[in-house]
Amino acid sequence: MQYRTLGRTGIKVSAISFGAGPVSGLMTGSDATAQHDVVASAIEAGINWFDTAPGYGAGSSEANLGRALSEIKPAKTIHIATKVRIPLGSTEPIGDFVRRSVEESLQRLRVSSVTLLQLHNGITTGRGDEPASITPDDILSRGGVADTFDRLRDEGLILHTGLTGTGQPSAMKTVIRSGRFDTVQTPFNALNPSAGATSPVQAGDTDYGNILADCAAMRMGVFAIRVFAAGALLGQVPSAHTLKTPYFPLDLYQRDAARAEQLRSELGDGESLTEFALRFALSHSAVGSAIIGFGSPSHIAECRSAFPGCPEL
Repeated sequence: MQYRTLGRTGIKVSAISFGAGPVSGLMTGSDATAQHDVVASAIEAGINWFDTAPGYGAGSSEANLGRALSEIKPAKTIHIATKVRIPLGSTEPIGDFVRRSVEESLQRLRVSSVTLLQLHNGITTGRGDEPASITPDDILSRGGVADTFDRLRDEGLILHTGLTGTGQPSAMKTVIRSGRFDTVQTPFNALNPSAGATSPVQAGDTDYGNILADCAAMRMGVFAIRVFAAGALLGQVPSAHTLKTPYFPLDLYQRDAARAEQLRSELGDGESLTEFALRFALSHSAVGSAIIGFGSPSHIAECRSAFPGCPEL
């Protein structure tokens, strides 16, 4: 396994990270034995970063990950990242909601602190311009998200702070350029590379505005997400999560699946889309790690075999 420095945090993160989200269904499911085996396989492969959120399976991802890690008792340092999504329309102060969410996450994860706490909302000019999106003012104003994250870091409940890089580019860049956050995780794949390029996006796609350039300028660590476009680049059928989520909906998956088939036909002999997609995400100089949702130990082995030739950064 290769390790890359995660921006200004100085952390050496495995180039492939473990995504405990709902697309694969593993960590939000009920098969404790399978969860234990896949987490153990990931650690054995050298993966040292696990990404989860309270919104993944209404807390079940965090609880299952916490149980598996407590059973395995890894000998090497393992980093856990979780998130908080601010509910729109709530009368509860942002600071109070964030603190309560983090305390509940730590209980489910069976830890006293996490390496990274990330804002799970998209960032737009107006609240609710996109599903669950909030504004730069919600984040940067006194008593907002950034101030609350800073207090939690001062108290030792979290070590670093991060953003989810979705929303409107101008609003995202306002927050990125503030210097208040250490990392970003953002969609970046061969079908929509706009987070890391200035080329026009295809019809219907989201333009992520080359925010990786701004992240690099701020020395922020970057995680690539949706590396396989929720399975479309792997030829998989849409997951149960894809059928109902408002964030990356089914019509996007269907467009991605059609484009993936075209891309597959253009690959050279012996090159798989798994290999191509993983190498694409990890080839960008700003990307520290690709977050992958594993469903079995064989998925980990497949990613490892696809990765060895990718340059270490």
